[in-house]
Amino acid sequence: MRLAYFDCFNGVSGDMILGAMVDAGLSVTKLRRELKKLGVDGYTLSAKKVMKCGISATKVYVRLARDRGHKHRHYSDITKLIRKSQLEPNVVKTALAIFKTLAEAEARVHDVPLAKVHFHEVGAVDSIVDIVGAAIGFTELGIGEVMVSAINVGSGVVKTEHGVLPIPAPATAFLLQGIPSYAEGPVKELATPTGAAILKTMASRFGSQPLMTCSVIGIGAGGYDFDDRPNILRMFIGAESSQYIEERLIELATNIDDMNPQALSLVSKMLFDQKALDVTITPIHMKKGRAGMTLKVLCDTSMAGEMERIIFKHTSTLGIRRYEVYRVSLTREIKKVKTKYGVIEVKVAYLPNGEVKAAPEFESVRKAAEKHDVTFDTVYRAAL
Repeated sequence: MRLAYFDCFNGVSGDMILGAMVDAGLSVTKLRRELKKLGVDGYTLSAKKVMKCGISATKVYVRLARDRGHKHRHYSDITKLIRKSQLEPNVVKTALAIFKTLAEAEARVHDVPLAKVHFHEVGAVDSIVDIVGAAIGFTELGIGEVMVSAINVGSGVVKTEHGVLPIPAPATAFLLQGIPSYAEGPVKELATPTGAAILKTMASRFGSQPLMTCSVIGIGAGGYDFDDRPNILRMFIGAESSQYIEERLIELATNIDDMNPQALSLVSKMLFDQKALDVTITPIHMKKGRAGMTLKVLCDTSMAGEMERIIFKHTSTLGIRRYEVYRVSLTREIKKVKTKYGVIEVKVAYLPNGEVKAAPEFESVRKAAEKHDVTFDTVYRAAL
């Protein structure tokens, strides 16, 4: 499976993504041919090499016919357009998913039902081409997984049909919820709603570039020309080199000695309910000989803020230590094993040399043991 890693150090937009894909080998002729299946006319699509601060990149241009302007469309119009097209099923599925992500953000901004979302700049032909074109690109380049760096959003204000708005624009801000982002560099809008929607929909992970063997690098150009930095988006395509799963995570820790320890079981449940990867409570001795506990939480980088909110609200702590950690783990899956006590879920992990580790899931074993009035170990052994 090919992995594509997007380096968004200078933002992201729909045309930058398309430019990176063309630079990585997506045929412009093929792209035009596939886009014709949409049945949308009144535009031309071209690509050419440009220089950004001395770095060669590909710029994709979508030019509208002068008499067309920016035709506004509702979300329902766009979904009908895509569904009625002759595009490949996988491209249709991807394009619809991206537009849904975008529409949900717009619905939150304007407080309207999803079906009534009215796209403005995003509903124009060039943006439809960017999104559907990206969906075509992911398919044509054989990309099976997408990973994205933290996204530089830029700063300042941007002029829209709703007036002058702060950067990131409202829709972009909602799209970036749960995604690592920052503001650095030029006082410009570096991350657009279209670009953010494409990457949010497609990405399975966010963070630093993983250990990978890169076979192709695509560099897409944006529309700005800065003196001190290239307005480009880099896309690295290849395969992860590690035989393990490598993740950059956040570990939160706090010491507590002044609350009812029974309450920590509830806190632990709340943290797991919000997708904490692990929660541990360790007895410790604190100053003045007081007994205390260390609460540790392991979570995805995008969930650290929510975990901190829960800890501050539901414990007596006044401070939390935050550490960036790297976790290396085995590839694993859950298999269902038939036994005389019913179907038991078993977690199976695979070592690089082909050896297998297996362990029946606790809850699955417990339920079967209670149902059949047998010991836990009896069911556990039956599942192995």
